[in-house]
Amino acid sequence: MKQYFLLLIFASSAVFAQNKFSADVIIYGGTSAAITAAVQVKKMGKSVLIVSPDTHLGGLSSGGLGYTDTGNKKVIGGLSKNFYERLYSHYQTPQAWVWQQKNEFGNKGQGTVALDSEAGTMWLFEPHVAEKVFEDYIKEYDIPVHRNEWLLRAEKGLKKKGTSIKSFRTLSGKVFEADVFIDATYEGDLMALAGVSYHVGREANEVYQENWNGVQKAARHHGHFFKSDIDPYKIPGDKKSGLLPEISSENPGQDGEGDDRIQAYCFRLCMSNHPENRVPFPKPENYDPSRYELLKRVFDTGWNELFEKFDMLPNRKTDTNNHGPFSSDYIGKNYAYPEASYEERAAMIKDHELYQKGLLYFLQNDPSVPAKYHDAMQHWGLAKDEFTDNNNWPHQLYIREARRMIGDFVMTEGHTMSEKDVPRSIGMGSYSLDSHNAQRYVTLDGFVQNEGDIGVHPKKPYKIDYGSIIPKAEECTNLLVPVCVSSSHIAFGSIRMEPVFMILGQSAATAAVLAINNNQSVQQVSYQTLRKELEKDGQVLEAK
Repeated sequence: MKQYFLLLIFASSAVFAQNKFSADVIIYGGTSAAITAAVQVKKMGKSVLIVSPDTHLGGLSSGGLGYTDTGNKKVIGGLSKNFYERLYSHYQTPQAWVWQQKNEFGNKGQGTVALDSEAGTMWLFEPHVAEKVFEDYIKEYDIPVHRNEWLLRAEKGLKKKGTSIKSFRTLSGKVFEADVFIDATYEGDLMALAGVSYHVGREANEVYQENWNGVQKAARHHGHFFKSDIDPYKIPGDKKSGLLPEISSENPGQDGEGDDRIQAYCFRLCMSNHPENRVPFPKPENYDPSRYELLKRVFDTGWNELFEKFDMLPNRKTDTNNHGPFSSDYIGKNYAYPEASYEERAAMIKDHELYQKGLLYFLQNDPSVPAKYHDAMQHWGLAKDEFTDNNNWPHQLYIREARRMIGDFVMTEGHTMSEKDVPRSIGMGSYSLDSHNAQRYVTLDGFVQNEGDIGVHPKKPYKIDYGSIIPKAEECTNLLVPVCVSSSHIAFGSIRMEPVFMILGQSAATAAVLAINNNQSVQQVSYQTLRKELEKDGQVLEAK
């Protein structure tokens, strides 16, 4: 009997050992920021592990967002620029052009040259090409990746000693130990579990002395609002008939006040108009055309911008984004997402998928759709050679915003407008302060309207402070957060671009290695030393 118990002890110890992993730096997440962070750790001679809830790597950069939000391309450096250089190299080969000739490609994106021979960069790309670049990084740098591993978001999911994380556990029972951790997820789950302060929603303008945060009912910065008066009720003029689907009955709030609403999510769809490389838009389960009645009324006003954001990528594909008053953004259906359980998030993601599939099916099949749009939609379908293991549907929902850390330094509108000092630059942003709509409501005049769509351009490229990726020292001393950065809602509207996430991922990794080398907390890392390392590796820290 004694021998039997000894065998049990040895067996359980062996299983535990098999499920225990360690590295100098462990990165939680499979986003573009996670990959650049991992590459940087390896380049600096330390061991690293990626623990990814996702099977596919790259987040939105390989999940449909191929029409890059660049801003000023000159401030995109380091590994972030290298990613776009690798894409350029790919599209220089004749094998890259399967469904069109290279000279047929329009080569325009975000108002600039996409295939930039002078800089050797490519800014418009197909999802599967981006994913291959990320996988190439993993192979070249021999980076171990634990895929489909989900953080145990419970008390036993994280072990902490004082202000230092010692390990975290995943749902499968694996335990990951490191000297420094990086949370590179869109949601910030590791950050939250570590007891780091964060915010969800829009702050009131008065919190950080801003102009474009909080409720913004009068803002009309893009074309994503109702330009004509449209009745919101099922029976026009009859309040008792109830509101049409996708309209909230809630009070929208007062201008400038904060709320817990977050900007809308959607899938960035990769469509094709090549007859041999498109599949019909599927009819989703429980399809109900009545939920698109509001779009019928938009068409009745003469609105004609349906194809405005079918942005073309190589090989006759698109990165199709939200555009107009009623489009792919599923407004108001994501408020609970940041704090939701995995099961609840999965249900929300499925709900977004069904809404968007229903919209496409409606446009392609419903007899009420104006003939010129109905006929034009017959030439489009999902790209047959993309997302082939997911019925050609993107594997990543566009989580435009979730948790945002309240860290050592909070980036605000004033910093992005270069009106406030940023003393410890670790990279630069330049895109507009961009927020999608956060709600669709009924105005005092009795018409439907959207709210929350903001697009304010910085005066020039701005610096992002090191303190925005590290927690307060009293909360956690060995964690860096390059995606759910410490910023206000409206400042995050600019910072949240994929090239910037890759920049911040590399900078976070550099700081992590310096902290290990000098046996310091991430808050104690010498900025001058960090700056030298970043500049050596090609990061752009000041506008030229």
